[in-house]
Amino acid sequence: MDGDELLDFIWPYRDRYEIHRRLPADGVAREEILASLTEMAEREDEPARAGKISGSLYHGGADHFAFLAQVYQRFAHVNVLQRDMYPSATKLEGEILSMALGLFNADAATGEGDSPCGVLTFGGSEGLFEAMLVYRDRGRERGIAEPEVVMPVSAHVALDKAAHYLGVKIVHAPLDDGFRGDVDAIAGKIGPNTVALVGSAGTYPHGVIDPISELSELALEHDIGLHVDACLGGFILPWGERLGRELPLWDFRLPGVTSITADTHKYAYAPKGTGVLLYRNADLRHRQYFVYTDWPGGVYASPGIAGSRSGGLIAATWAAMVGLGEKGYLELAEPIFRAADELRATVDEIGELRRFGDSPFMVAFGSDELDVWHLNDALQDRGWRMNGCQKPDGLHFCVTRPNTEPGVMEAFAADLRDAVAYAKDPPDAPARSGALYGGGAGGPAPGDLLVAYLDATMTPAPGE
Repeated sequence: MDGDELLDFIWPYRDRYEIHRRLPADGVAREEILASLTEMAEREDEPARAGKISGSLYHGGADHFAFLAQVYQRFAHVNVLQRDMYPSATKLEGEILSMALGLFNADAATGEGDSPCGVLTFGGSEGLFEAMLVYRDRGRERGIAEPEVVMPVSAHVALDKAAHYLGVKIVHAPLDDGFRGDVDAIAGKIGPNTVALVGSAGTYPHGVIDPISELSELALEHDIGLHVDACLGGFILPWGERLGRELPLWDFRLPGVTSITADTHKYAYAPKGTGVLLYRNADLRHRQYFVYTDWPGGVYASPGIAGSRSGGLIAATWAAMVGLGEKGYLELAEPIFRAADELRATVDEIGELRRFGDSPFMVAFGSDELDVWHLNDALQDRGWRMNGCQKPDGLHFCVTRPNTEPGVMEAFAADLRDAVAYAKDPPDAPARSGALYGGGAGGPAPGDLLVAYLDATMTPAPGE
C-alpha cells in the first residue's frame, strides 16, 4: 500500500466531498445530504452486488432490507428504556428470544434448575462481554478471586477484549489437526480458578464447530460454565441440519452448555447491531443485571451494558425473523451450503493450496508453497475481498447470499487459479495485503501502525 492508498484508506472521500470539521452554520440541504450519501452507498455496494465479498454482507435480498428499513422507520425514534411508552418492545424482544431459544433446542434443557431464557444484545461483542461478566461473578461467589476462562486460540478476540476490561485471565488452548479446539489440551488447562470454558460454532478464522460435546462433558465434570459462541454460525447451522447435513451437536441439547451467543445481524438477516445471549437458566441471566435503588434520579434497573436501546433495531429484527419464517430461512440456506461445497472442491483441486478445517458455510485455506498475501493481492486486483487469518497465514471465504448468484463461484475459481499462478512468481516488492480484522485482508501492518490507524479512522482528514 503506497502513501496515497494509505491516505485514501484512513481518510476516504477526502478529495470528493466537503470535510465537516465544525458544525455548518446553517445546515446542509437535505437533498444534498441524500445525494452524497446515495452516491457513497451505491459505489460501496457495487462489489457486494457482484458477489465478490466474503462474509460482511449477510444479505436477505434487496426487497428484504427495504422492508426492514420501512419497519425501522416506524420505531427509529424509540428508546425502549421507556417501557411504559413503548410496550411493543416488550412483546417484540420476548418473541425474538423465544424464537431463538426454539431454534437452539432450549426445550431439551429439562434438568433440575433449567429455565432457558435470554437477553437481546446489539452485537456479538456485547453478548460475549456480558457472558464473561456472568461467569466471572459466578466464580467470585464461589470464592475464586482470580477467575480464569479456558478457550481455544480460535475463539473470538472479543472474549480477550472482555477479559481485559473485566480482569479475567484467558487461558488459551491450541487447535487439533482439524483446526478445532484440542480437547485434551483444554482439559489439561482446567484448574482451581477456572470458571468457564468457551467453544465456537463456528470459529471466525476457519468456520469449524469446536468439539462442544466433549467440552460439555468437561464442564459438567468440573461444575463450570460452557459458553458457546455461535455469533457466526448460530442462524445458519440449524438449517443445515434440517437439510440433512451431518453436523455435530453444539446447542442446548448438550447438558453442559450453559449459554449461547448468536448474531441476528448475520444469518438471521436482521439489521447490523443485533444479537441474542441465551442462558440455560434464569440464575445466570440475573447475574448480568444491574440494579441500583439509591440514585436521586430514581430506581435504576438494566439488563445489560446498554442504557438507551434502539426500538428500531428490535422491531426490524423481529420483522426479519417472522417475515422469513422457517421456509424463508431454508430457501436462503440451501444455496449457501451448495456454493460452499463448490468452493471447497475448487480449493481441494488446486495442489498449491491447503484447506484449514471443514466448515459447511466457509472455506479457509492457505499454502505451504507460496505467499498467501501475494495470492490475495491478485484476488484484490480482480475485485475480490477476502478475510485474512494468521497462525497460519491464510484467507477465508464466508459464503453469503450474494455469493450464490449464478456464475459467482465459477468466476472465483478462475480468478483463484490465476492468483495462484501470480503468487508462484510474484514481483520483488512485498505483498500489499495482510491479516487485519475488519479490513478484509488488507490495510496497515501490525504493530504501532495499528494505533495510528485507529486514531486516524476517528479523525477527519487534515486540512491544507
